[in-house]
Amino acid sequence: MISGILFVNQKGEIVISRMYRDGFSRTLADTFRAQVIANKEAGRSPIKTINGTHFFYIKHANMYVVAVSNGNAQVAIAFQFLHELVKVLKNYFGAFDEDSIKNNFVLIYELLDEVLDYGYPQNCNTDVLKMYITQEGTRSAAAEKASAQAVTIQATGAISWRKEGIKYRKNELFIDVVENCNLMMSSKGTILRSDVSGAILVKCYLSGTPECKFGLNDKLLLDNEAKAKKTNARRTGSGIEIDDVSFHQCVKLGKFDMDRTISFVPPDGEFQLMSYRITENVNLPFRVLPVVKELGRTRLEVNVKVKSMFTFKLFATNVVIKIPLPKNTAVANVTAASGKCKYEPEHCAIVWKLRRFPGDTEYFMSGEVEMMSTMGDKPWSRPPISMDFQVPMFAASGLHVRFLKVFEKSNYQTIKWVRYITKAGQYQHRI
Repeated sequence: MISGILFVNQKGEIVISRMYRDGFSRTLADTFRAQVIANKEAGRSPIKTINGTHFFYIKHANMYVVAVSNGNAQVAIAFQFLHELVKVLKNYFGAFDEDSIKNNFVLIYELLDEVLDYGYPQNCNTDVLKMYITQEGTRSAAAEKASAQAVTIQATGAISWRKEGIKYRKNELFIDVVENCNLMMSSKGTILRSDVSGAILVKCYLSGTPECKFGLNDKLLLDNEAKAKKTNARRTGSGIEIDDVSFHQCVKLGKFDMDRTISFVPPDGEFQLMSYRITENVNLPFRVLPVVKELGRTRLEVNVKVKSMFTFKLFATNVVIKIPLPKNTAVANVTAASGKCKYEPEHCAIVWKLRRFPGDTEYFMSGEVEMMSTMGDKPWSRPPISMDFQVPMFAASGLHVRFLKVFEKSNYQTIKWVRYITKAGQYQHRI
C-alpha cells in the first residue's frame, strides 16, 4: 500500500520521513522536490509518478504531506488517510505547520507507528489514540496496564468510536433533522429544479453502551409493512423516496438493508448520523410571484409577492429576499407591507428582510427604479430573485421520524427530543 510518508516544506526540504517498506531511496525524494515543488507543479495534479514510484500529496498551510507507493496503491484510501493524518496531528498540537512539526517530531513518529502498520492504514480515531499516546510524562505501571487493556478492547473491538464507562445523571438523546431546500423556478412559474439535501444530527448524552433504533417514513418500509399485514390500502403521500443515503460508521447497514430501520450504538457527544437527498414531492416553503416591467430605457417597476406555503401554526425566521436591479440604477423608491425593504447599491439589489414570516400568509413589496442613461451597454440580464430563510419544525422533504427507541441493559429512562428545521439552499426565482 504506502511505502513511506514524507513531510516536505515549501522549500522542498524533507522535515520528517518515515519508511515502511524497502525500495524507496532518498534520490527519488530529491527528484520529487525538483519536479513538483521547484517547478511549481503542485497545483496541477495531486499525483506524480517518477521512475515507477507514485507520490500522492496534499498541501496544508506551508507543508506538503506525501504518501509514497511503489505498487498499484488504492488512491482514494491514500488521500483519505492523508487528510485523516492531518486531522490527528492538528488535534494533538493545535496547528499543522512547519514549526509545530519540528517541535513535536517525537510525538509524530510515535503517531506514525500507530496509524500505519507496514503501510496499511489503521485506526485514525483521535479519541482512541489519545488514550495511549499522550503528551504528558510516563504514568504508573498499574495505570498503564489498565489503560492498555481498555485501549486493546476499544481499538480492536466492534465499537471503536465509543469508550466504556460513560455515565450521565440525566440520559438525553437529541435528533435534529436539518434540510436545505433548493429551488430554481422559471419566470413563467414552472419548476426547473427542486430537491432537498438533508442531514440527521445527533447529540448523545447516554450512559453505558446503549443501542438506539429509529425508523423514518420511508416508502419501502411502509410498503413492506403493508405487505406483512396483507392490506391493500393505498398509502398515497405517507412515504418518501430517499435517493442518496450516507451513514456514519456506527450504523448497522445490514439491519437497514433488511428492514429499513436505522440501528446504531452512538458515539458520545455530537455527530452526523446520516445525510440524504430527496428529489420527489418536495414541499416548497415559499412561493415568489414577481412582476418586473421595463418602462422605457431608464425606468423599472417592481412588484413582488411572497407567500408562505406551510401551515399557519408554523413561522419562518430571518427571511431575506434579494431582488436584483441593473448596475446603472440611480434611485430606487421601495415600500413593503411588512419588514424592512431598501435598495443596497453594494449588492445591486433590493434587500427585503422579515424577522418573522407566519405560515399561510402573503406579503407584498413594490418599487420604482430610475436608471442612468448609458450608451452601448448590453441589455439587463435579469438575474434571479434569491431567498434565505429558516423554518423550524418543518421538513420540506416530508421526512418524519416515526419512532425512536433506546435499549440499554440497565433499562434507564431516556429523555428523547426530535426537532426539524428547513433552511434555504439555492432558492431562486427567475424574473
